[in-house]
Amino acid sequence: MKSTIPKVLHPIGNQPMLQHVLNVADAIGAVKKIVVVAPNAAEVEKLAAAHGAQTIVQEKQLGTGHAVAATEAALKGFDGTLLVLFGDTPLLTAATLKALVSRLGHDAEIAALGFRAEDPTGYGRMVCDGDRLHAIVEHRDATAEERLIDLCFAGILAADAKALFDLLRRVKNQNTQGEFYLTDVIALARGIGLSSTPVEGSAEEMMGVNSHSQLAEAEAAYQARRRSEMMEAGVSFAAPETVFLSADTVIEQGARIGPYVVFAPGVTVRSGAEIKAFSHLEGAEVGKGAIVGPFARLRPGAILREDVHVGNFVEVKNATLESGVKANHLTYLGDAHVGAGSNIGAGTITCNYDGFGKYRTEIGENVFVGSNTALVAPVSLGNDSVIAAGSVVTKNVEADALAIDRGQQRNLVGGAAQIRANAKARQEKRQVKEAIKEQEKKG
Repeated sequence: MKSTIPKVLHPIGNQPMLQHVLNVADAIGAVKKIVVVAPNAAEVEKLAAAHGAQTIVQEKQLGTGHAVAATEAALKGFDGTLLVLFGDTPLLTAATLKALVSRLGHDAEIAALGFRAEDPTGYGRMVCDGDRLHAIVEHRDATAEERLIDLCFAGILAADAKALFDLLRRVKNQNTQGEFYLTDVIALARGIGLSSTPVEGSAEEMMGVNSHSQLAEAEAAYQARRRSEMMEAGVSFAAPETVFLSADTVIEQGARIGPYVVFAPGVTVRSGAEIKAFSHLEGAEVGKGAIVGPFARLRPGAILREDVHVGNFVEVKNATLESGVKANHLTYLGDAHVGAGSNIGAGTITCNYDGFGKYRTEIGENVFVGSNTALVAPVSLGNDSVIAAGSVVTKNVEADALAIDRGQQRNLVGGAAQIRANAKARQEKRQVKEAIKEQEKKG
């Protein structure tokens, strides 16, 4: 990947690829999860532990078969199905893995997952006879005839754990790479009378990631899938291909999403809400019937209750806006609580940070805050109070009070004409000086 980040921690939908794989293992009811890592993979181990997985260090990277064999001690006494997945294959679905596992027992002792590749170069080929899989041959070791096969092994298989470990002990590293291939267990199984079966899935699901260009391709496929799922569930997208979703994004039926909206992690949008174009949401909850944007930003801790309106160039951070609140233009509400029915005028800001600490602003119900107002926290505005436009509010405002804090206005009759005359005189003076300099240059 040419990156300081371990490959399996690169994100798809703002979620590490490995987390996608662990989640799908949970979705099919895995009772134990083991992640095989290289030495000095502390970040990967931390993520695995956070999702209930044990880690095993593969001291030397001697191939996929060697990696699976490294888990045998940790699975001592386990009597069940072992499913081998890859941390860089984040698009697998639970349905496909359930279909794979279901083929074990009455059909076969080993089930291997494959896909049809338009260009199979580099992939292991699945040599089959009907529903029987005889061997998987790595591309480097395949004959010219075997390379014509377009059914490719995805690296994923399911097998009885005890049988698989017995087969892995028989695997040799007599190949061009000098590695212990997991794929060799298929031919070894056939040699001792065990049967294997191929299970075919979509090429998109099997997409592995080994470069940043492949990461982008996987991201695009993931986003298309998530948008399609949401539209099937009743979410409306005006231009779905322009919307970016995170893995944990929740959008309820009946919500409407405009073009070029970004959902960073931790966002929930309730039914009937509308998110307009070019808005960015992260760590936020949008209530029923609320309207956000266009060009709005909801930062972590933003909670918008029912029928709230947050308009263009409004930013909300760590603030709760109760039902019916309107903040339609050019406003920053940070570390605040705004009571139901209040109206926040254009250009209003909560001054929540003094360079050392964050402070809260409490705005009551049915408060009217005039345009271009600065609310210097900590400060509270009582219910039904009115803040005059252009005020800098540094003291608490009582309920039903009118707060005004402005410099005194003076109108100087004829002052504008005098300003223009003075400006014209200065301009004429500069022009004379420039003309004299030009004459001096000419001698």
